[in-house]
Amino acid sequence: MATNRILIVDDEETLCEVLKLNLENEGYDVDLAFNAEQALTLDLKKYSLILLDIMMGEISGIKMAKMLKSDVKTADIPIIFCTARDTEDDMIMGLNLGADDYIMKPYTVRNVIARVKSVLRRTTGHININSTTTRKPNHLVVDGLCLDLEFKRCTVDGEEVRLTRKEFELLAHLIQHRGKICSREQILNKVWSHEVVVLDRTIDVNITRLRSKIGAYGSYIVTRSGFGYGFRD
Repeated sequence: MATNRILIVDDEETLCEVLKLNLENEGYDVDLAFNAEQALTLDLKKYSLILLDIMMGEISGIKMAKMLKSDVKTADIPIIFCTARDTEDDMIMGLNLGADDYIMKPYTVRNVIARVKSVLRRTTGHININSTTTRKPNHLVVDGLCLDLEFKRCTVDGEEVRLTRKEFELLAHLIQHRGKICSREQILNKVWSHEVVVLDRTIDVNITRLRSKIGAYGSYIVTRSGFGYGFRD
C-alpha cells in the first residue's frame, strides 16, 4: 500500500521541521512549503492531505484553500487548518470552505498526529482504480466532471456549473448507476418521488438541459429508446 504523502504549508520554518520529523516517524512522506506561493508550484495532486496555515504572505491559507477547492484536480484533497486565529468565526469559515479539521495554535505535536490519522482514515481508500469514476465521501467524479453531494455543487473541468435541484439529482442518479440504463419509472420514483403528477416529457427536458450545461460530458449521457437513460461506462 502506498505511503500517504503530506504537505505542510506554514511560514514558521522551525515548526514545519518539527512536524515533518514527527510525521515521518509515524511513517508518512512529508514535504514542506513556507508560503502558499511556493506550495502552488508543486504537483499538489500527489498529496493525501495538506496541513495549511491561515496567516501567510500575500496568498493566505484561506485563499489557497479556495483555489484548491475550485479545481477539480485538487478539490478532494483533505485540508487541516493549523492557525493562531482562534475565533469561532474563523473556525466556521475554514470548515465551510471544505476543510476537514481546524487545529488552533499553540498545539501539541501529539494532537496534530492524532488529527492527521483521523482525517486520513475518513478520506482514503475510496478510489476505484479500475474506473475513471471516483467515489469519495460526498463526491462523484467522472474525468473532469465533479458533483459535490454535500454542497450540491457541480464543476466541469474546474469551472462551476449552475444546475437546478432536479438537474443535479438526475445527474447524480445517472452517475451512481453508471453503466446501466435507468427506466423512466425508476428516474421518476427517485428524482420526482414527491410530485403528484410528472410527465415523461419532464425527464426529456431535464436531460436536454443537462447535456447542454455539462459541455463535452453531455455525450456521456446515453438514450436507449423505449428503455430509458444511462451514463456510459
